[in-house]
Amino acid sequence: MDAILRAVAIYVFLLVVFRISGRRTLAQITTFDFVLLLIIGEATQQGLLGDDFSVTNAFLVIAALLVIDIGLSLLKAHVPSVGKLLDGVPMVLVENGVPLRERMKRARVDEEDVLESARQSLGLERLEDIRFAVLEVNGSISIIPKRSDRIRDSSDCP
Repeated sequence: MDAILRAVAIYVFLLVVFRISGRRTLAQITTFDFVLLLIIGEATQQGLLGDDFSVTNAFLVIAALLVIDIGLSLLKAHVPSVGKLLDGVPMVLVENGVPLRERMKRARVDEEDVLESARQSLGLERLEDIRFAVLEVNGSISIIPKRSDRIRDSSDCP
């Protein structure tokens, strides 16, 4: 029972920590972030298993984590507000070419991040060409252009 309680506590703790760290943290992983993730994984493993390194304990912890994950996904499906709390909601960062600075600051996204996404997805080079830039719940930035005739056709790409 101790292993299950540890699994629940660490799952909730990591969920809160990654929710606080923001969506862009997971979407744009750097070398530093990767190393940090490995260290977190090792620390989590020790916290989950404690002094009991038996296969039975490992199976119990894995099963508990899967049950928690499945339970939360079912809860999110039936209670939309829980999904919004756990996953967040999309956030508009640019509206009609105008950056919404307070939202960008809160999401820790700058104009260069938006422009990079605009260049990669649609070949847009200026904020003025963007009708909406939306930070999605997975951390990616979706771009909706102002006018479709300014979008580079994918057949034009080399």
